[in-house]
Parts: sequence; C-alpha cells; structure tokens
Amino acid sequence: MSKGPGLFSDIGKKAKDLLMRDYTSDHKFSISTYSASGVALTSTALKKGGVHAADVTTQYKYKNAVFDVKIDTDSTVLTTVTFTEILPSTKAIVSFKVPDNSSGKLEVQYFHDHAAVTATAALKQNPLIDITATLGTPVISFGAEAGYDTSSKTFTKYNAGISVTKPDACASIILGDKGDSIKASYLHHLDESKRSAAVGEVYRKFSTNENTITVGGLYAIDHSTSVKAKLNNHGTLGALLQHEVLPKSLVTVSSEIDTKALDRHPRFGLSLALKP
Repeated sequence: MSKGPGLFSDIGKKAKDLLMRDYTSDHKFSISTYSASGVALTSTALKKGGVHAADVTTQYKYKNAVFDVKIDTDSTVLTTVTFTEILPSTKAIVSFKVPDNSSGKLEVQYFHDHAAVTATAALKQNPLIDITATLGTPVISFGAEAGYDTSSKTFTKYNAGISVTKPDACASIILGDKGDSIKASYLHHLDESKRSAAVGEVYRKFSTNENTITVGGLYAIDHSTSVKAKLNNHGTLGALLQHEVLPKSLVTVSSEIDTKALDRHPRFGLSLALKP
C-alpha cells in the first residue's frame, strides 16, 4: 500500500480513540489462542446491563486473503473476507451475515501516494452506496464522504473534513450531519514514546445550538500501566485504568460519573483480554 493520506475515517480518529476507546460500563472477558497452522480463535463473553451475550471469532490468513468468521449466541454467523493487493494498491472486503440474506456488503479501497478512495455497496437489488475520498499527504489531507440510497434516490449523508498530522500532534475539523454539525479536535503527545497525551474536542450542533466541549488525557505510569480521564462541559467525568498483566493481555477498569448529579451511582466497567 502507498504512504499517502489515510482514509476519510482516519480523520480525527486518534483524538476520538483517546476520548472513547476502552471506556465502557459493561463487563467483558475475552481469550485468544493461536494454532500452529495460523488459525486464531477468540472467545468473548459480555454482560451489558442485565443482558448476557457471547461470541466466538475465528481468523485464518492464506496468502493475500484473511478470513474472519464470527458466531454469536443469537445464532448469527458473520463472515468477512479481506483481499489485499488484488490489484496494485487495492484492497477488497466482502462481508455477509447468515441467516440475513440482505446483509451482504462489498467494499473496495484504493490507495495512492496522494489520494485514498473507498466505495461500499450493499449486495442487494436497491443498494445503499457510500463513497469516500481523501487528497493530500500523510501530513495534511482533505476528505469527503457521501451516502446514496438508490431505492429512495436520496443522499443519506455528506460530510467533509481536514486533518493535519505532525510527529507530536494532530488536529482535525469535520463538517458532519449534512452540514448541521462541526467537530474540531486536537491531540498532543507529551513524550517521545507517545504513551502520554492530552486531547481537546469541540462539537457544535447548529440546528439545536448544542455545544459539547471535552478534554481528556492519557498518562503512562510505567511500561505496563496507564490511566486515562476525560471531562465535558455537561459534567460527565470518566476515568480508566489499564494494566498489562501479561504481554498483550490487558485488564481495564473504567468508571463514569455525572458531577452535576452526585447522588446517582457511578457506572463501572471491567474488561479482561488474554492473549498468548
């Protein structure tokens, strides 16, 4: 693949991941195993509120193809096949669910030194079509995305964004919701290893005059333990502790509290992921 700009979905992704990833109010346990033949098997159990769920995911790599099969407790089978370099700088992803016959989807990604383009279509008679494109370099890129419903002949979405990335910082602005919202974010790494960082995000919804300002941070206590925290102007405070108990095996404890309603019980989440 080329070393050009990333996909449209990569715009603002680093700041979003720091503010959102690993924060949870659920209880989750997963364990992964790998066979000598290259098959990876991951079993996951989840408790969300009073609902329990589980799934098993198998991954197998063969030459330029990756096969993923996920089976859950609802007897749903999700199959995803990813082909890399089927053409130069091109990736294709096919996915479908059983027994949902209308869930098939095909995505094609093309990477160039100064552009990245994706096209996604549902595999049915009147498909939903999504197209994204970014232009630029790994340092600065401009992107846009659009979704079109062929059955109603209407656009389901059209958004645009810009991203600036430097070795120690990244910033982005995204105009979303068909021009009804704007989100600006900035992330700054505080050390050379990029294990400590500060982030800020401003979101405005024009139709409702709603503003949300969120600040957060990541701090590495040592080589195996890190903490995260975030706070927005609505008074929602989140905190997270993550510890690597074994190489690649993580235990994560997170909590969220409404500082404007301290009489309410905080929400707690626990995640344990074991990998060999």
